[in-house]
Amino acid sequence: MQQRTIGPFSVSAIGLGCMNLSHAYGTPPPAEQGERVLLAALDAGVTLFDTASLYGFGANETLVGRVMKPHRQKFTLASKCGMQGVDVAGDGKLVRVIDGRPATIKATCEDSLRRLQTDVIDLYYLHRWDKQVPIEDSVGALADLVRAGKIRAVGLSEVSAPTLRRAHAIHPIAAVQTEYSLWTRNPEIAVLDACRELGAAFVAFSPVARGFLCGAPIDVNALGAKDIRRAMPRFAPDNHAANLKLLPAYHAIAQEAGCTPAQLALAWLLHRGEHIIPIPGTTSVAHLTEDLGAVNVRLGADVMARLDALLNEKTVAGNRYGAQSQSEVDTETF
Repeated sequence: MQQRTIGPFSVSAIGLGCMNLSHAYGTPPPAEQGERVLLAALDAGVTLFDTASLYGFGANETLVGRVMKPHRQKFTLASKCGMQGVDVAGDGKLVRVIDGRPATIKATCEDSLRRLQTDVIDLYYLHRWDKQVPIEDSVGALADLVRAGKIRAVGLSEVSAPTLRRAHAIHPIAAVQTEYSLWTRNPEIAVLDACRELGAAFVAFSPVARGFLCGAPIDVNALGAKDIRRAMPRFAPDNHAANLKLLPAYHAIAQEAGCTPAQLALAWLLHRGEHIIPIPGTTSVAHLTEDLGAVNVRLGADVMARLDALLNEKTVAGNRYGAQSQSEVDTETF
């Protein structure tokens, strides 16, 4: 597996986003299936595993901790704080809450360490910037965790270039994680260049466009009731129908490149910059193997240009988030 750099760590050029195993895309798979995916990734040379307190309201960290504890020295462990499940009403029902107060960040870290069954988290992200709390205060708490030996490096998720610079002035930021793919190009406005300038890695989540750039077209009517794509504008009927018209040309380019559609999407990211690390997620060992094959795909400048022209902010219909979710992120929008 090719290697790339995050802070002090050398990691596989493609990591594994673990969210799908517990969260977001309908009913999670059985724990045994999640275990197979995690161990298959490790066996295939993946050395960056990404989870969060939010995913499954702790269930994903618990799964990763249980399965990966015996192999802890073989991989870089990333998790996130600042957005988690909270029993707001006191009825035992957890709801998603963004909370970047220093005390909350430190308490969440202790919970994550316990669930992950580790003494230290290698890369700890602020999952969302809580706009009620100065970014300097939240990053200051993360810096305290570094000094205490609880975490090794600090990351941010879904932040703009100006916020990244403010945070970096408080403590070096090892990585920024944001959605980035052929159909989500927001990072190209400024944050990709800011990461390169500051020496931070850029970790791309949803790199295959939430499944849109995989093989068969997604049937939105078949999505589970709890699948988050049901609330995403790009999967609304009119927008989805418009976006499906882009796929024949996209699949033709993949065929010409001698790879699958998913591999093409990942290879495009890998070719965009040496500091970019995609973290696709999957519940399937077969899809995992397919994704990792993207490291061997070579794309010429002509293919990159054709892809850029086919899928971009002007050709894709619909915003990536609805109004509420969009208001919670600190990224530039198109």
